[in-house]
Amino acid sequence: MAKSKMKSHRGASKRFKLTGSGKVKRNKAYKSHILTKKSAKRKRGLRKATLLTSADLKRIKSVLNV
Repeated sequence: MAKSKMKSHRGASKRFKLTGSGKVKRNKAYKSHILTKKSAKRKRGLRKATLLTSADLKRIKSVLNV
């Protein structure tokens, strides 16, 4: 009987992407609603994806089964 594989967390796999070097990319928060009071500069900055911090890296990679 084959050993069963761990399933990756589906919610996490939709939110995080792995880069070629093994780092984890994420989108920024606060871009979904109440955008009228936020400046254009702030909203423009929220468009860009950023890398996950080292504090969260181990936990997220384990959830993604990497």
